[in-house]
Amino acid sequence: MTSSDKLRELAGHLGVSCTYRGWDTLEHHVSDRTLRTILAALDVPADSDAEIQDSLADIPNVPWRQMLPLSLVVVEGERRSFAVHVPHGDPVSVWVVTEDGAEVDADQLDVWVDPRTVDGRLVGRATFTVPDLPLGWHTIHARSNDIEATGTLVVTPARLSTADRVLRSRRWGLAAQLYSVRSRRSWGIGDFADLADLTAVTAGHGGDFVLINPVHAAEPRPPHEPSPYLPSSRRFVDPLYLRVEDIPEVAYLPRKQRRLLDESAQACAKANRKAARLKRDPAFRAKLKVLERIHRVPRGPARQARYAAFCAEGGQALDDFALWCALAEKAGPRRWDERATAPDDPWVERQRVVLAERIDFHRWLQWLCDEQLAAAQIAARAAGMDIGVVHDLAVGVQRDGADAWTLGDALASEVTVGAPPDDFNRNGQNWNQPPWRPDRLCELGYRPYREMLRSALRHAGGVRIDHVLGLFRTWWVPEGSSPIEGAYVRYDHEAMIGILILEAHRADAVVIGEDLGVFEGWVQDYLAERGVAGTSILWFEKDRDVPRAPETYRQLCLTSVTTHDLPPTSGYLAGEHVSIRSKLGLLEGDLETELAGAASERDAVLGLARDRGFLYDTEDGALTTERRVEALHRLIAASPSALLALSLADAVGERRSQNQPGTIDEYPNWRVPLADADGEAVLIDDLAGHERFARLAEALSRPDSNKSHRLT
Repeated sequence: MTSSDKLRELAGHLGVSCTYRGWDTLEHHVSDRTLRTILAALDVPADSDAEIQDSLADIPNVPWRQMLPLSLVVVEGERRSFAVHVPHGDPVSVWVVTEDGAEVDADQLDVWVDPRTVDGRLVGRATFTVPDLPLGWHTIHARSNDIEATGTLVVTPARLSTADRVLRSRRWGLAAQLYSVRSRRSWGIGDFADLADLTAVTAGHGGDFVLINPVHAAEPRPPHEPSPYLPSSRRFVDPLYLRVEDIPEVAYLPRKQRRLLDESAQACAKANRKAARLKRDPAFRAKLKVLERIHRVPRGPARQARYAAFCAEGGQALDDFALWCALAEKAGPRRWDERATAPDDPWVERQRVVLAERIDFHRWLQWLCDEQLAAAQIAARAAGMDIGVVHDLAVGVQRDGADAWTLGDALASEVTVGAPPDDFNRNGQNWNQPPWRPDRLCELGYRPYREMLRSALRHAGGVRIDHVLGLFRTWWVPEGSSPIEGAYVRYDHEAMIGILILEAHRADAVVIGEDLGVFEGWVQDYLAERGVAGTSILWFEKDRDVPRAPETYRQLCLTSVTTHDLPPTSGYLAGEHVSIRSKLGLLEGDLETELAGAASERDAVLGLARDRGFLYDTEDGALTTERRVEALHRLIAASPSALLALSLADAVGERRSQNQPGTIDEYPNWRVPLADADGEAVLIDDLAGHERFARLAEALSRPDSNKSHRLT
């Protein structure tokens, strides 16, 4: 066996794939250099033949060094067996302490396994089974003589029950980039009060949910990262979205400071309403200036008690996040003291005392965000929505952000998350975010993952998991390499999905997995079995090169015509996804050929709509694009999909894309304010009686009503 063969054997044992099947259906081989870098990120020595041999030889010993498995994630009712290791011949007792404090003994099985010499001592193995336990987070205990160990035991549902509720009746909702939505009361950037109003407007049109972009925490001070998919933390919330006027203490501001608040709000709203690009930094800077004054207003006893309870519940994680914010704003979000190597570093501990007031300010901001998010979901339910707000969970976090610091080696270093080449992006993608380390997640009892999910689900009727395929395997790209030079690293998908649906079950929330791109065929079936809805985009649904008949779409699925990574449907029909990529130098072929291909794809889908009776030729050229957009929404409504989404951009006639994959500053990604087809700003205040919105809502609510429509 060659050195390369041994390296690949080692990688395979550790869940690192040495080959992968790409979008072109061909098998591709991962380089030895990539494998070594990824193994190093997992703290596995593999730089030399000797290291590879030693690492291979030690793999069988690893579980024998642990008295108990560090984590066990099982399905409710599953009698899974697990190994317990003690010095050979010593007695051992094993029991489980449940969440509510009950003790349940684990039964030992009559299984003989020969003892093994590990690190110079003879170790024996006993086999036990997980007892019948309720759903939840429990603790396994083992005792042998004077030695005791514990491990995390998670009992998860076999299937998310909310999925079956969703399947009983069709629901549609709105998909919106919240920051891009303005109202007459917001500061030129969509906020949580706008979200509450948006749910009421959508419910008035018959919608049952509003799916928004991630509202995870960004930098504590400007400059503010435009992409909601590149946050500083996925466990906390971005104060940019606060509606300042809704904070109760505003009523007690001195007159001069209240005047400053009003003037700041008016100036930000005016500037953003006239701008072709959203100006986050001035709005965020102005909000922070006012918020600092509000923070000094004394709170009444009831408000103070609620704040204290929130801080106690947030615990060390909230304290560490607030400390990071205070440190980062002191030195600049991208450059703060390198001595702050870990939250428990002695220098950091001294800073907690020095920066106590700023730490409290950032804790307080999170409390306000929590209150206003709760109010938005309450408003959605009060408006008649069964689901309400659906939050979006980003793939990862910034490499120099709060989570990367507070979570330590739970996130891998020297590698980033990305995607291999696919039909949409032939160069692959590097999202510049550190991935979870599967081994450390297990060692930590999956607590960081659980905290992230609980944050996303805290005030939600649902959650969308961006790139849900990353819970099965993630494309790791070595630092300094192109995305093509990456490799897949596997995760314990049964644990990752099980914990996801356990937390969603407890929140009574639906889960939608964005399962687009390169994936293994069995993955979608597995997600459906566990009650996780998939994602379908009209333009991507093909049977070979032919548009797929809507009747063949999946039932447990969120289906829409477009997505935020494509132009709104009006723009897509005009071929703007090709024109933009041409201007940015992202096309592989010539413009004429690409436009012809896009036209052929467009005409095939429109032909399908015509065959279904949703599209008719008329002389009414003035409404051609609008009627085609309507016909395409009636087409997806003919599918069996339980969830349908209407893009707010489509609802108002917007043509510009929010994001152009493969670019950073070449295109104004995530900075496009909502406007109509003529470029005029559209406010939430205008949506209740918006005719186009009403027609598309009806198209999704009553797909068969189109027979009387003359669509062009």
